Amino acid sequence: MDDDGRIFFQRRSAQRKLFPNAWDIVGGHLEPGETVGDALGREIFEETGWRLSVVLGQVGEYSYTGEDGLERHETDFLVRVDGDLARPRLEAGKHTEYRWLGPGELAVLDESAEINDGMIRRIAEDGFVVLHTLGM
Repeated sequence: MDDDGRIFFQRRSAQRKLFPNAWDIVGGHLEPGETVGDALGREIFEETGWRLSVVLGQVGEYSYTGEDGLERHETDFLVRVDGDLARPRLEAGKHTEYRWLGPGELAVLDESAEINDGMIRRIAEDGFVVLHTLGM
C-alpha cells in the first residue's frame, strides 16, 4: 500500500501462460528452503524493484485451479515497501502496466474477472478490509 491508502496492481503480459493480460498483485512461489518473509521480499524486488519494509497483515488464503489444471493455494499479505512508488521497475516480459487503486476504484479489476473468476477483485476488497481494521 502507499501513503494514500491505495493498493498496487499490475497487468500480466499477454504472453503469460497463467492469467494472460489479467490484473494481478505482486507474488510468486516459495523457493526451496525459503521462508515466507524471504519470498515476499524477493518477489517484491523482482517484480517492482522496491524493498519490503514491513508486513502489515495477512489479507487471506485463496485456492484456485489455473487454466493448466493445477490446483494452487496462496496466502496474500498487505505490505509497505521502500522505493520510488511512482516508478516501479516492472519485470520485463511479465508485466505491462500498473495502477495504484483506492477502494472506490476497483471496477478496473473486473476487466480480468472472466480470466481469474474475479479472484483479484476479492483479494483487493479483502485487502481494504485489512486496511480498515488496521485503522489506515
